[in-house]
Amino acid sequence: MQVISVVLADAQYLVRVGLRHLLSGREPMRIIGEATDEKELVELLAARKPQVLILDYNQPGYFSKGTVERVRAAFPKTNILIISADHFKDNIFHILEQGVNSFLTKTCDEQEIIDAIKATAKGEKFFCSKVLEYLLERTFAKEKDNGCGAAPLTPREAEIVQLIARGLIAREIAEALNLSPHTIYTHRKNIMKKLRLNSASELVLYAVHTGLVKAEAVALQSFPPSER
Repeated sequence: MQVISVVLADAQYLVRVGLRHLLSGREPMRIIGEATDEKELVELLAARKPQVLILDYNQPGYFSKGTVERVRAAFPKTNILIISADHFKDNIFHILEQGVNSFLTKTCDEQEIIDAIKATAKGEKFFCSKVLEYLLERTFAKEKDNGCGAAPLTPREAEIVQLIARGLIAREIAEALNLSPHTIYTHRKNIMKKLRLNSASELVLYAVHTGLVKAEAVALQSFPPSER
């Protein structure tokens, strides 16, 4: 079993202790370092190269939105999980636009944190229900304002969207539906065009927004390069 190496970056001692306790003895996760400010964090990332960085950017004088930008630029292979008490939508949208993998609030429970770390380690995206709510609000606000909805999906298309939202890749969907991967690619292309969406993450948001899947049942993720 491959170890998931984790670095914690939070100025609050109690938060670091809590996360350390949560992950203690929980295989395959292992905390390999802790940072209390940006300088320590950069040095630690350069030396240890963790799979997952857990960071709270909303700590003036220690970590900031700029920290996320600088870490993303200097360590593009580091997967970032934000766990923050920040509830300002504009800040959250800004951070998500920097390419972080996952975002939880500090009100999330133990299982959400564990699931988020596992998803983040694989390069997937995982958002708690509150952040999903913000994303849904933003993604579909324009559609609501314009008073026009996308063309309805066929039953087969809806089935494919559900499977994508649950994390299956094209090959797995093809096997589940007894279709060829090429047919799944074609369906996906048509679905994206019909719904006027640009990414797999937006497609998952659509699935949650329309009730095709429940928010707690998905981790937002994109197709790996080999599946596009």
